[in-house]
Amino acid sequence: MEKLYQYLWRHRMLGRKLKLDNGTAVEIISPGLLNRDAGPDFSNARIRIGDTEWAGNVEIHVHASDWYRHGHDTNPAYDSVLLHVVAINDRRVTRSDGSEIPQLTATFPESFFRMYSTLCDNIEGIRCNKCISFIPPLTITDCLESLAIERMQTKASRIIDELNNSGGDWERTCFITLARALGFGLNSEPFEILARSIPLGYILRHADNLPQLEAILFGQAGMLDTSIHIFDEYYQLLCREYYFLARKYNLRPMKRELWKYARTRPQNFPHRRIAILAKALHGGFSLMSRVIAANGKTEESRAILQWELEGYWLDHSDFDITQPQSPSALGQASTDLLLINLIAPLLYAYGATHGEPELAENGLELWRKLPPEKNMFIRQWRQEGIGCEDAMRSQALLQLRKEYCDAGRCLDCRIGHWLLRHNARDIQFHENIR
Repeated sequence: MEKLYQYLWRHRMLGRKLKLDNGTAVEIISPGLLNRDAGPDFSNARIRIGDTEWAGNVEIHVHASDWYRHGHDTNPAYDSVLLHVVAINDRRVTRSDGSEIPQLTATFPESFFRMYSTLCDNIEGIRCNKCISFIPPLTITDCLESLAIERMQTKASRIIDELNNSGGDWERTCFITLARALGFGLNSEPFEILARSIPLGYILRHADNLPQLEAILFGQAGMLDTSIHIFDEYYQLLCREYYFLARKYNLRPMKRELWKYARTRPQNFPHRRIAILAKALHGGFSLMSRVIAANGKTEESRAILQWELEGYWLDHSDFDITQPQSPSALGQASTDLLLINLIAPLLYAYGATHGEPELAENGLELWRKLPPEKNMFIRQWRQEGIGCEDAMRSQALLQLRKEYCDAGRCLDCRIGHWLLRHNARDIQFHENIR
């Protein structure tokens, strides 16, 4: 609740001209800046008490007695507090020198807190589903435009962090990013662990030999063991190759148990994705240069991802398990997901780090040209009347759901802010949406 009152104060929802608990008139000229570190909640606030204007800090609590519970009365860092804002006035408060601090009891319409409770109660889905239809479409569009950029920047930041950890090596950064993307959510973490388990340079020494590439990757994935699949000749070949290469490069495999298979069709098993990763490395690896050359053009970018499986994996979904009708390449839906989660963020990150804003914008434009994802989150938004015509919009809706709805960050959400602000202005607003 304390964060809620901080929110109310920060956004001037308590009003401008109020009265202190002792009846003195107080005018809030500026609420100040929210402090997320140690010390008073707001700094550099400007307040007129009576006829005198003050500048200083503001502290906010649910109960006035929290001042003492938190030890502020003996902490000189709080001596600069010029106003104490509380929800419940259960005692007077003083500074470390014993001087009394002006105190304001915040009051608000009950309907506002019912709206806040409405947002907080729906913890399993879209928190504002009962009232989102009352929000102007332009407000939602502006919010989603901002969220799409926020999501792209988050993805790009991850790539840039990886680039820094790789000493500026774009190809290794692309390799790890590609591996993670091939996990398609369910196996993203295991794929990233796999990519990190061996230097890219070691792998590329064998770029002209596909069985050796597969041996390294499947061996590092913990999927090779000579005691099983003893009649599978190709499997046993990979085992022999891996044991030789593991001794040569002093490799240690990851745990096989990290891989997930739940709700996965045979053609989407991690084995086939690892085989595709091997094909991406076959003949050399120059993903970043190809991404830049494609420059966000849809078909040129799609062509980067056309890795065709061959040989053993044309009719296998797992070792020793045949799947005669398995596709030889990624389907369009999977390719589009890689364009969304790999190609566009790589282009945006490269543009951002090289001072080429047009490249970054082309990454966003690629999202605008791609169809939206199809998953339960997007379906839920559609059920609430929020359309989704392209990947730019679906990425925004995923950002909204995962980073705000699921995290309970309604106070940080522009849609939640609109609902709370309009409820604060109109006591009947909540009644209209019940």
